Amino acid sequence: MKTLKCDLCDHEAKGENFEEWMKALMPHYMKAHADVMKNTGKMTKKDQKKHQQKWMVENKARFDVA
Repeated sequence: MKTLKCDLCDHEAKGENFEEWMKALMPHYMKAHADVMKNTGKMTKKDQKKHQQKWMVENKARFDVA
């Protein structure tokens, strides 16, 4: 089980693998960082996909190193 902080604040989430960690983080992200989610929603679908892919790559790397 790994524990990592949110990429935007000090909130911690735990997971056996990246997918579990991401699921554990999602409720926090949607509540505490609703502004980020809202701004992402204003992007074009193409830009949203790029943003999501970048987030996944960066945070998977953080998880793998932990």
